[in-house]
Amino acid sequence: MGAIAEQTPITAAKLWLVLARASSAIATYVERSLGQQGFCLTDFMVLEALLHKGPLTISAIGEKVLLASASMTSAIDRLEERGLVHRGLSAEDRRVRLVELTCEGRRFIAGLFEKHVSDLEAISTEFSQEERRVLYSAFKKIGFAAKAATPSLPGQPAKAADAVNNSSQQ
Repeated sequence: MGAIAEQTPITAAKLWLVLARASSAIATYVERSLGQQGFCLTDFMVLEALLHKGPLTISAIGEKVLLASASMTSAIDRLEERGLVHRGLSAEDRRVRLVELTCEGRRFIAGLFEKHVSDLEAISTEFSQEERRVLYSAFKKIGFAAKAATPSLPGQPAKAADAVNNSSQQ
């Protein structure tokens, strides 16, 4: 693994290609694992955000998991039908509707998240803690650089790489 990097210059294009392929492979692995539990990645991400952030509005969840409002509503509907979340009014502002985990939902996502972490550890065993620190730092740097370089649409802030800043697990 290290010999290739030392002999061949790694261009930004090669780096991006390897990163994109690795990301795709990891996403496929995670989606298949979740699929065995009867869940799609979107539903998992919603539950995981609620587990780690507490009750949130649909728009706040959408910002965390980078989904449009219509997709969020469908995901919340599916999770509500399964008894894993419920929508309620905010105690501070009754105009605001919050989505929160039910007791069953909290138990379910806590177990599923534990399995998810275990699955990710299983495919990361080759990395030492130092290698993980280097990768973490490098991914953060490239995410921030891409975000800074992304032009905004007129009247809107750049959102292309907000996942780097807003992920629920950092």
